[in-house]
Amino acid sequence: MIYCFYALRSEKDGRIYKGISKDVDQRLKWHNEGKTKSTRGYRPWNLVYIEKVGSLDTALSKEKFYKSGIGREILKELIKKWPRSSAE
Repeated sequence: MIYCFYALRSEKDGRIYKGISKDVDQRLKWHNEGKTKSTRGYRPWNLVYIEKVGSLDTALSKEKFYKSGIGREILKELIKKWPRSSAE
């Protein structure tokens, strides 16, 4: 099963949410419907980055890294370069 690390940007205040999922489109829908408590108050959300990885362990490691100080800086650069159409 392929997992993905994904990043969302809030249209409300520009914050970035980082997560992992097997189905990013479904997760984005849940975030925007308010079904995810931690993101409910910052809707709507847009997908700004996705990275496909092979396993849950790898996805969790990516998420942990991108939530770290240096990882946040690297993610900002990846988001700037990421064209939505290339990951679909």
